[in-house]
Amino acid sequence: RFQPDLIILDIMLPDMDGFEVCKQIRQQSAVPIIMLTARGDVMDRIVGLEIGADDYLSKPFEPRELVARIQAVLRRHEIPAEAKLSCNGLAVDSQAREARLNGEMLTLTSTEFEVLKMLMQYAGTVLDRDRLLEHIRGIECDAFNRTVDIAVSRLRKKLGDTIEHPTFIKTIRAKGYLFIQDVEYEKV
Repeated sequence: RFQPDLIILDIMLPDMDGFEVCKQIRQQSAVPIIMLTARGDVMDRIVGLEIGADDYLSKPFEPRELVARIQAVLRRHEIPAEAKLSCNGLAVDSQAREARLNGEMLTLTSTEFEVLKMLMQYAGTVLDRDRLLEHIRGIECDAFNRTVDIAVSRLRKKLGDTIEHPTFIKTIRAKGYLFIQDVEYEKV
């Protein structure tokens, strides 16, 4: 249920090595990963980066260097709030607060627009209802609040998407929603 902004991952873990954990995370999420481990061989670093880690730092390390690397990785993954997002015929202009599908304007409520924008900004990452609701309302979630589910349902209809064969938004059972397209963005 917890959706971290960044993961710091060691290779030497008790049940499964960090490389395998990294692979499994990458199957579900694009969350930034920094490998922080005592295994500093060149081959270990190469493997870590090839399987999806965004950075690799060997122990012993300087804490300020770790903080600097965290900030750098987060900057690379950050999509500016005013960016124009696009994928597969869908375009969202945050500044103009417009969304278009194949060039045609979509009529979205403020909630639908914010949910779509957030899902696109975090494409490849499962966002749970609580996190989406916090974003659109700025409040803690009421477990019985269906605002997000209703907004996603309406978005799907407007995007011509279905639960059975999603083009844009996939429901991840008991976890939340996932924007399944690769999103390109243009800084404004």
